[in-house]
Amino acid sequence: MTNPSATYDDILRSARALLIEGGYNGFSYADIAKVVGIRNASIHHHFPTKSELVRTLVARYREEAEAGIAELERQVPAAADQLRAYIGYWEACIVDASAPLCLCALLASQIPVLPEEITLEVRAHFRTFSAWLTSILERGARQGSLHFTGTARAEAEAFLAGVHGAMLSARAYGDPKMFGVITHPLLERLTNQN
Repeated sequence: MTNPSATYDDILRSARALLIEGGYNGFSYADIAKVVGIRNASIHHHFPTKSELVRTLVARYREEAEAGIAELERQVPAAADQLRAYIGYWEACIVDASAPLCLCALLASQIPVLPEEITLEVRAHFRTFSAWLTSILERGARQGSLHFTGTARAEAEAFLAGVHGAMLSARAYGDPKMFGVITHPLLERLTNQN
């Protein structure tokens, strides 16, 4: 007999990969069933609707991201180094194709076709990262390690947009190195004292 919690996790893992590959409308329960090796009815048992499945997936993704932020805060005290670690994390994920794109960035581009409950989760993810990056920039400015004009909040939004745009460019060009080509100057600009 299959472990129900393992099946639940397998469904979410498969849905995540399919979402990254083809977007919200690019997969069905039949696609998941084929990958996981179960019947559609088994997926409906865990997730009665596709919107519930994707909302759960995004909520879990947010929890993982927030745990990652907390761990980074514990391990890397310097603000500039936290930005480097954030860029480095995504650079490694894009190069090894383990996570070629932020799930919420992808879904944000599809908000016009998403159910409201998914949109709310995606927006919450963006707010979390904006607040975190704002706090890093404020701390870095106080420490003298980060330099920018304007507000920390505006700079955080621009940095986040730059990281997400770099992900899209790497995908569009079919070149994982494009991510670093775009993001390394973002870091240099913030850490340059001139």
